[in-house]
Amino acid sequence: MASSTAESALPKTARSSAPPRPRGVLVAGIVALVLIGLNLRAGITGAAALLHDLQAVLGYGPLVAAVIPSIPTLCFAVAGAATSWLARRLGLEKAILLSLVMLAAGLLLRGLPSTGMLVAGTVVGMSGLAICNVAMPSFIRVHFADRTSLMTALYTVTMTTGATVVAVLIVPVAQGLGSASAGLGSIGFLALCACLGFLPIALYAHRNATAVKAAPVAPWPLLRTRAGALITLGFTVQALLAYAVLSWFPYLLVTMGMTASGSGLMFGLMQLVSVPAGMILVGIGSRPRMLRTAFYLATVTMALGVLSMLALPVDWAPLTAVLLGFGLGIFPLVMVMISRSGRTTAETTALSTVAQSAGYLLATVGPFGMGLLHSATGSWTLPLILLLAVALGQIGVGHLLTARPKEPRPTPPSAVPPSAERIER
Repeated sequence: MASSTAESALPKTARSSAPPRPRGVLVAGIVALVLIGLNLRAGITGAAALLHDLQAVLGYGPLVAAVIPSIPTLCFAVAGAATSWLARRLGLEKAILLSLVMLAAGLLLRGLPSTGMLVAGTVVGMSGLAICNVAMPSFIRVHFADRTSLMTALYTVTMTTGATVVAVLIVPVAQGLGSASAGLGSIGFLALCACLGFLPIALYAHRNATAVKAAPVAPWPLLRTRAGALITLGFTVQALLAYAVLSWFPYLLVTMGMTASGSGLMFGLMQLVSVPAGMILVGIGSRPRMLRTAFYLATVTMALGVLSMLALPVDWAPLTAVLLGFGLGIFPLVMVMISRSGRTTAETTALSTVAQSAGYLLATVGPFGMGLLHSATGSWTLPLILLLAVALGQIGVGHLLTARPKEPRPTPPSAVPPSAERIER
């Protein structure tokens, strides 16, 4: 990772000088990390798998159908931008606990059979999710300073695992409960478990808080740096592709003739493949001079997956799911890069804030645009062609993001201008 332009352009991460934490706190931190990871995509994939049924039961029109999948990325942009300020005011751990409470409340609210409650619950829950998304790289840095790659991999693997399990089971659960809304609301109980699991960490942090606070770091000036701009661009493109696919893949399969349960299985297969894909890509990217290779594998595979959606019939859905799932494995690479950046926790939080807020705001074009174009044209052809163009562009972004920095050449004495020689003398 150290060979990347984006990472090398930022100050190197300093080792934590905090005293070692008790073993019980470390174990509790790992448990909390797993529980949080299980929740960070479950609410999104659960809604995606039930989107067709929810529209049929609640009766909302195509505009609302296009807006609902766009709410998560909008919330990630707007609420995520406040994470640095919230972490300074409350402390990192309290900010995360608050975000988990918002997530659980919002997901439970979506269980009420009403379009208004569906929209309101999604806004509240995804706002909590946004804060947690931005804060987690800093949480990993603070509590697992010497194991950032391992803990980031664990965090993203559990995130994908939760999304996979929910994508596969949510349709049968909703059928068993007799209501798509009730099935969607049941995901909130998983978020409640994350709240309870994180509570010991928040209490420990409160009892051991120090009076000394690090100087605040403004997030938005980082966009003027090469590192901040490249990481934000990389995060934007992968988020646009990911949430366009996560929001519409099951619905697309249903409109092509697949059953709702079959589309849920394909959605689950895609998520399942992304679990080992993320681990493989992080393993490759962590080796010297192999980061670009890892990015190429992820970006090219994603482009092939989008192309297969466009060109192949629905019978080839398993191949499409595998290709897209492997392409989604790029997310851990970007998160590891963010976690390792900056000299302090404040700098890491600032970079995470700007990359995720700006990235998700721009990424909203993906799910919202696909929904509107499909409603306007009655076909998935144009939306998928544009998505393919973005996937091909991601290959170029990955090339820039993983470029090795040029080492400055020593200037020979003869090349020093006479004026400089006079100044030195």
